[in-house]
Amino acid sequence: MRWGLHPRGPGAVALATARNLWVPPHLRCHPGWRGTTRRLLVRSVTGASNQLQNSSNGRYRDTVLLPQTSFPMKLLGRQQPDTELEIQQKCGFSELYSWQRERKVKTEFCLHDGPPYANGDPHVGHALNKILKDIANRYHMMRGSKIHFVPGWDCHGLPIEIKVLSELGGKAQNLSAVEIREKARSFAEAAIEKQRSAFIRWGIMADWNNCYYTFDGKYEAKQLRLFYQMYEKGLIYRSYKPVFWSPSSRTALAEAELEYNPEHVSRSIYVKFPLLKPSPKLVSLIDGSSPVSFLVWTTQPWTIPANQAVCYMPDSKYAVVKCSKSGDLYILAADKVTSIASVLETTLEVISTFSGVDLENGTCTHPLIPGKASPLLPANHVTMTKGTGLVHTAPAHGMEDYSVASQHNLSTDCLVDEDGVFTEVAGPELENKAVLEEGTDVVIKMLQASKHLLKEEKLVHSYPYDWRTKKPVVIRASKQWFVNITDIKATAKELLKKVKFIPGSALNAMVETMDRRPYWCISRQRVWGVPIPVFHHKTKDEFLINRIGMSIMSTIIGQTTEHVIKLVEQHGSDVWWTHPPEQLLPQEVLSQVGGPDALEYVPGQDILDIWFDSGTSWSCVLPGTDQRADLYLEGKDQLGGWFQSSLLTSVATRKKAPFKTVVVHGFTLGEKGEKMSKSLGNVIDPDVVINGGQDQSKEPPYGADVLRWWVAESNVFTEVTIGPAALNAARDDINKLRNTLRFLLGNVSGFNPETDAIPVNDMYVIDQYMLHLLQDLANKITDSYKQYDFGKVVRLLRAFYTRELSNFYFSIIKDRLYCESAGDPGRRSCQTALAEILDVMVRSFAPILPHLAEEAFRHIPYVKEPKSVFRTGWIRTSSIWKKPGLEEAIEGACAMRDSFLGSIPGKNAAEYQVTIVIEPGLLFEIIEMLQAEETSSTSQLNELMMASQTTLLPEEPRTLTTDVIERKGTFLINLEGGDIREESSYKVIVRPTTKEKCPRCWKYTADSSDALCPRCTQVVAGRE
Repeated sequence: MRWGLHPRGPGAVALATARNLWVPPHLRCHPGWRGTTRRLLVRSVTGASNQLQNSSNGRYRDTVLLPQTSFPMKLLGRQQPDTELEIQQKCGFSELYSWQRERKVKTEFCLHDGPPYANGDPHVGHALNKILKDIANRYHMMRGSKIHFVPGWDCHGLPIEIKVLSELGGKAQNLSAVEIREKARSFAEAAIEKQRSAFIRWGIMADWNNCYYTFDGKYEAKQLRLFYQMYEKGLIYRSYKPVFWSPSSRTALAEAELEYNPEHVSRSIYVKFPLLKPSPKLVSLIDGSSPVSFLVWTTQPWTIPANQAVCYMPDSKYAVVKCSKSGDLYILAADKVTSIASVLETTLEVISTFSGVDLENGTCTHPLIPGKASPLLPANHVTMTKGTGLVHTAPAHGMEDYSVASQHNLSTDCLVDEDGVFTEVAGPELENKAVLEEGTDVVIKMLQASKHLLKEEKLVHSYPYDWRTKKPVVIRASKQWFVNITDIKATAKELLKKVKFIPGSALNAMVETMDRRPYWCISRQRVWGVPIPVFHHKTKDEFLINRIGMSIMSTIIGQTTEHVIKLVEQHGSDVWWTHPPEQLLPQEVLSQVGGPDALEYVPGQDILDIWFDSGTSWSCVLPGTDQRADLYLEGKDQLGGWFQSSLLTSVATRKKAPFKTVVVHGFTLGEKGEKMSKSLGNVIDPDVVINGGQDQSKEPPYGADVLRWWVAESNVFTEVTIGPAALNAARDDINKLRNTLRFLLGNVSGFNPETDAIPVNDMYVIDQYMLHLLQDLANKITDSYKQYDFGKVVRLLRAFYTRELSNFYFSIIKDRLYCESAGDPGRRSCQTALAEILDVMVRSFAPILPHLAEEAFRHIPYVKEPKSVFRTGWIRTSSIWKKPGLEEAIEGACAMRDSFLGSIPGKNAAEYQVTIVIEPGLLFEIIEMLQAEETSSTSQLNELMMASQTTLLPEEPRTLTTDVIERKGTFLINLEGGDIREESSYKVIVRPTTKEKCPRCWKYTADSSDALCPRCTQVVAGRE
């Protein structure tokens, strides 16, 4: 130590602690460092080392060790997609999945692929989903797990059938069910091939040779077996209930097959239901001098003809009011009087109030059917948020209405047919009129004629539409097959508590969608799907099983179902339409039913809901006896779709969830957050993103890695926007990353880690510090991958290669890399750090950018005969890299460096010499470790400062020239988690250097402008 400063007492303990946390290197000190730390903002520096690459014309050009690599800084135009295709071939992308499946490893990671619809070209929604899955799979594979990922396609159902029929136009009416199925299959197969090729081009690693398809006979057979298991348990039944019905598709729909149009316009009406028989309480409240009516509001006027009751809330307050316009008395909820008076543009005087329960046993008159009584009934679904507090009840057209009808034995007759038009039963005025169009208009006119219509107004609100035809649906009672989910829900909810949801809010959202579903309608009135294996009587509304004794019913059903399952397994579900009934029924059943009588029964025409179709995929695809996936990862719409149908079928048959973790992502939107549409011109085609459009000046080829980076960096747990700006930003990020990789690759040229690496404790302080930061980065990145937070991975990487490397470390070490001799220990120390940084970085972004990772890996000069980076494991760091004490030394030096740079804004730091004065204490001792000499141009401290020379003093010089600049500051040392805290003051004194610029290294360390500095003299001499 200098100056006779030997700390004693607490200071001595603190210094010893600091030294234990940071072992100083045994190498001679030398310049170069810069960066950001947790407390400092370090400015960029212009120094001699930054100019060396531009000084190649000098006579010392051949003595400077400039980077050497063929790794390109940028890939222009078609180079990017063409290079990716080359990488895929050379690095064995297509063999990677089978290679990893053959590894002898203990852990397996199963990601079950939710099947996309085989009904169109691949789109950015597919890209978002498949790339997210691939990133997860590649990460887990590199961590040592065997990946199980079998891609699948949802091949049946309305989306495909409608597309086929729309393409056929008028010809479709003449097609048989078999012909429609043939064309639907061909359509699905073509879409699958397009999507499959696109997914492979995006770099998706999967079992492409063994994909699953819901139209495959073996898959269909397993699905029917699951259907039968649920039937045997009493969970599947046929009933007459109101369901969502699409007149445009002529089939029942599930909640998951709806999309809600927030701009739908309904004709809402206020209708009078005249009092017919008052309850005892009402008798005492009205004197009979004025007509009394119950005031009802509805947004579905076409349902009024089917009215069977008016419902009230028993616990709510109701009022008898007098209308100033008509003098009539109305009954409505007390809380709604003011708002309804405003709507009706009148004054409503409250005559009396009473409790809802007082309406019990009263009746009112149907407004369109004279003499027909509609009872007043209590119901808990009545709310006071909208309407009048009294609800018109049509059991055939509402789930809650149907429940009321079941409790009170009301008629549930439906007046609307499959096409959404009134039937003959509705009466001659309404027959054959579409309920959502002319039928509504006629009902309103009938109410006007009967003088029961008080008010009509347009209402813009959210209304369910058929997700494929984009047309409104109705609720209509019909005979359908249902899953009794009431008995499943409670168990399902308990099991969901053990499932990890990302984000956590998705759990509640899934439970809420399940709670809103009173039952699950699984039958559809179409032909492209898996048939429900039930036989109907030709003329009677009965099943084959209905006329069989209960004692043999189970046997008959089991024999029939098993026979059909075997036929489907062998020939596919087409057999239901191609084989005659006597071949579909086993001989045992034919004989038991009574021979020819059985031929009076024909195969039913209902098919299974596609959500049942895809929801049973766990039983067909997941491996092992447990058949539980580690991960389900899909869009938020699947909370009420595939996630839910998979859960319900799994719980129903084996009482366990099919997944351990569920990750939910948002939808893709246009760049301004708007929905994508061809009319807006904001549809992004992934193929155009990768290969470019017709005008490549406007739609350049970005390649697949840009698409993958966009996916990874997006906040996928909300809606995800995409457009030219987002793609350009992703490309720019990757180009910056490429520049970083090029620097790393170029500067490890001539370096062999096996023979040239420097032990960590012998490395330069700044190099040790970078390994310290690198380990922290590796831990955070690994944790982010574990949490499926790929956006955080991108942010961590981008911050590291932009701030810590490009703006900080690289600007300092160039002199050491370029101007020292090739084998100089300080240079080897730096190369040791660069090699570790390169290795960690390439592995960190490999799951996101597999093409770039493979390209960089193939350019590492000391990797001989490089195989795929994905076959070499995950990030490897060492515990000895972790040195918290280094942070205090480096941050303290950077605080002084900031003061130095702040005193010479815009100037070249190399043209100045700096004196640092630190009061005696722990800070001085720590900084002294970076510079043992009082003044040095080659110390590690001077390397950090990038100055001509640095002087370190414990007290200010007695004399200073007038041209100096002074800056003061303080720095708080915080060690051992706050147990050691000491604040010290320092002063930075800056003056122009008296040295000249060295013609080789361009540092101001030479005695004259035509002579080399001492360091360069020694290096050049060593080359001769």
